[in-house]
Parts: sequence; C-alpha cells; structure tokens
Amino acid sequence: MRLNDRILGVLLLALAVAYGWGATQFPEPFGGAESVGPDTFPKLLAVVLGISSLYLMLRPDPDNAWPWNRTGVELVVAVVVLVLYASLLQPLGFIVSTTLAVGTLCWRMGATPIKAYVTGAVSGVAVFVIFNFVLGLALPLGLLSFLEVS
Repeated sequence: MRLNDRILGVLLLALAVAYGWGATQFPEPFGGAESVGPDTFPKLLAVVLGISSLYLMLRPDPDNAWPWNRTGVELVVAVVVLVLYASLLQPLGFIVSTTLAVGTLCWRMGATPIKAYVTGAVSGVAVFVIFNFVLGLALPLGLLSFLEVS
C-alpha cells in the first residue's frame, strides 16, 4: 500500500497547491492585506493539506488496506455529503446547509438523528455568529435571508 499512499499524497499535494493558488485570487479585503479576509481560512487549509500530503508521501503506511467494506461506503457517503454541502451553501445558506451536513455526518457516525441534527444546528449557528459578528465575515443566509438586519 506504500505506492497507493504516495500516489494519494501527490494528488493531495496538487490539490493543496491549486486550492492555495485559488485562495490568492480572492480580492483584497476592505481592511487591507493584513486583516482576516475571505482568503485566510482557505490558505490555512491549503498549508495543512500540503503538510499532510508530504507526510503521506514520505512516511506511507506499509500495511493499510483500502476499506472496501462498510467503512469504504461511509467514506463515499461523507464525500457526497461534503460535495452537496458546497453546492447548497449559497442557495440554502450557511446555517441550513451546515445543519444538514454536520447532522448527516454525525448521524452516519452513530449518533441518534435528533442529537445529530441538534449538534448540526448548534454548530451552524455558533460558527455563523463567530464569522458574522466576531470576525466580520459575511456568510450567506440563503433561506434565512428574512432575518437579515439592515
């Protein structure tokens, strides 16, 4: 499995570089280049992904077989949920789409549906409040745009 890990590491490194480059294409925030802007979080993710992919290439796991059983199915479900999350973020809004994504992932990890979606709702609202009111970064409201304060 060393070759598979190294191939995955190369692909993830290419993704990290592309993602980091894409983040540099955002316009400069109003407060200037030194303030936290829309490019800050994607750049941090690109750095973490790049370091992780380098580690995967340099220190692959020698005896890790790919999980083609239920774990493999759960990985596919998680990827589908994250792709849907990204595509529904603008139309549904941050809070609704985060509630659905986090709730679904928690449920797939074994939480009861009620606890899973309550966790998703609390996470969505908490992160929205932090980004919108503490950091001053607007997130899309989508379906909840009637709550927008002028």
